Amino acid sequence: MNKLKQRWNITSNWQLVIIFIVFAITGSTAAYISKPITNTLGITKESMSLWLYWPLRLVLIFPLYQILLVLIGALFGQFKFFWEFEKKMLYKMKLGFIADYFDKKLQ
Repeated sequence: MNKLKQRWNITSNWQLVIIFIVFAITGSTAAYISKPITNTLGITKESMSLWLYWPLRLVLIFPLYQILLVLIGALFGQFKFFWEFEKKMLYKMKLGFIADYFDKKLQ
């Protein structure tokens, strides 16, 4: 746990617990709402091959998960942590311009 706290630059075990709770809630929420979204878009198991259905569902839900992560993190008082976490991910994916845009809007 200490390694993780050091890596994420957090000091308390309580903050670590909150972060884990946010990850759990976000993952569950994204999984829960992914089916109605894909169904609305006409992406169902019955309408296409499973080899296409699952990757397409994941690609569509991935951006939603990222947004939910920051929003739910903010509800738990951890906006700064999750926004920094998100920015690192965006830069690693070569999408840093998105982080830069929102950083300007947040200032």
